[in-house]
Amino acid sequence: MWILGLSAYYHDSAAALIRDGEIVAAAQEERFCRVKHYPGFPTQAVRYCLREAGITLDDVDWVVFYEKPFLKFERLLETYHAFAPLGFRSYVKAMPVWLKEKLFQKRELTQSLRALAPHFDAKRLLFSEHHLSHAASAFYPSPFERALILTMDGVGEWATTSVMMGEGRLIRPLKEIHFPHSLGLLYSAFTYFTGFKVNSGEYKLMGLAPYGEPVYADLIRQHLIEIEGDGSFRLNMRYFDYCTGLTMTNRRFDRLFGRGPRRSEAEITQMDMDLARSIQSVTEEVVLKMAAALRREYGIGNLCLAGGVALNSVANGKLLQSGLYDGLWIQPAAGDAGGALGAALAAYHLEHAGERVQHEARDGMRGAYLGPAFTDAEIMRELDRLGARYHPLNESELVDRAARAIADGKVIGWFQGRMEFGPRALGARSILGDPRSPVTQSLMNLKIKYRESFRPFAPSVLSEDCAEYFDLASDSPYMLLVAPVTAARRRELGEAERGIRGLDQVHLARSNIPAVTHVDYSARVQTVHADTHPLYHALISRFKQLSGYGVIVNTSFNVRGEPIVCTPQDAFRCFMNTAMDELYIGGLRLIKTEQIIDPDRVPPAVLPGLD
Repeated sequence: MWILGLSAYYHDSAAALIRDGEIVAAAQEERFCRVKHYPGFPTQAVRYCLREAGITLDDVDWVVFYEKPFLKFERLLETYHAFAPLGFRSYVKAMPVWLKEKLFQKRELTQSLRALAPHFDAKRLLFSEHHLSHAASAFYPSPFERALILTMDGVGEWATTSVMMGEGRLIRPLKEIHFPHSLGLLYSAFTYFTGFKVNSGEYKLMGLAPYGEPVYADLIRQHLIEIEGDGSFRLNMRYFDYCTGLTMTNRRFDRLFGRGPRRSEAEITQMDMDLARSIQSVTEEVVLKMAAALRREYGIGNLCLAGGVALNSVANGKLLQSGLYDGLWIQPAAGDAGGALGAALAAYHLEHAGERVQHEARDGMRGAYLGPAFTDAEIMRELDRLGARYHPLNESELVDRAARAIADGKVIGWFQGRMEFGPRALGARSILGDPRSPVTQSLMNLKIKYRESFRPFAPSVLSEDCAEYFDLASDSPYMLLVAPVTAARRRELGEAERGIRGLDQVHLARSNIPAVTHVDYSARVQTVHADTHPLYHALISRFKQLSGYGVIVNTSFNVRGEPIVCTPQDAFRCFMNTAMDELYIGGLRLIKTEQIIDPDRVPPAVLPGLD
């Protein structure tokens, strides 16, 4: 049985295809259309999934959308009614869109699917619930036969936090917290207030938090959120505008903190850093209290996480360190893109009683390498069209040259195999560097990624060597856990260095792997396994032979404001418009100094402004 899952019409639209419960392909539409967080129908992602499977849409048994539009519309109407007469401007703006498009999404989905298959029968279109889609995406690919499933995000139809039980092929709901009380929206309110973009800047807020102190945490607890002993919570809606307004916060929120939202182009102040640290601390408190209460109440030793809050790798790391659960598994595409996969899996197991697939690997996600791959012949044809100069290499030569380039302090592009599904680059579409260099972080941020200097980079470490570098009592193949750098690797700061505050701390080397050690001596770790990505494992192993270090710097292959690269053309364009030194794409090596820039073939990148 073929089932196609879809997410769309909010942000991060995606498609995922399964066959008899086995994941075949999955990808976000943004990677193909090159519009970050693209919300529209995922036409190109659907075409890719079908092409990967060698089928057409007519061969698909069921198409499943990741949420129920009528329930969402019900929530919208009830919210406006509850807060009336406030929110009239927002109501007037939202209603025409809903009445014209979103309320009739079944019709719109059917039309889009018929553009791909003219005889598509609308009876083959099903709808899952938003949080069920998230829960299914986390439980069914996990290695657990039985587990609690905690989903936390902004909002689905009504639920903002849900707890479900997964057992065998079944998932059943246990409890929920409903809109407008949302930990995800609380975090996004501070994302907005500190000058970052909602639904994309939350990573920045998390990365900024270690530069500050939690000086506003008590103020948040006293005025904005009431946290119960079991981690359940209620927000004080007097301070928020997202129910009825056009912004996340209101003037009462401004008065509470003594200022308005930071403009995106304005300087990041110590207050912004302290706000980031404060809301991060409160978020961790809620997650840990809720996880502890659930363990006490249900006595189940395994926990699966999904939803946007599950991308908060710092909170995830604290949860792992707490030892509350024997097993913790997080869906790598935990946001709305992963809802497409969950919708398909939910339909197979719950609607059609399909038995769970026994995973031969650690889980059912295949390392999240579920996107398109390209043969060397396809890559060469594209590079020839672009006028690129390249050197074909066999695999051992490729690994050796790339490892030597990193060991020599160069920054390289690494484009190998199937593209990752989810927001993290995991060694298929990555930019790589030397973790030993104290200037790698600022170089890669400012001259390659074109982003804020404080943003940390992640280490990719050989799984067998992880304990030498990080205090991490688990595998972390999807870069979703933050862990401390081991004491043996740390460097004590001098007296003058300890007096440095704010973003100037980014220049302080805190360990002998400074490029991946954040200001609080932590790192967002990816453990690399030989059986999941053998070529990437071989590269890091060769770097270890050359340098003595089994770890490298890994960041996503893109510049700020653009999606991760998908095709050889995307990769070459990014390579040519940044300060990367070399590009290793398939079995080919490209050296920047050998390239001749032809603006007619490789147009210059339009660097994005601050967001």
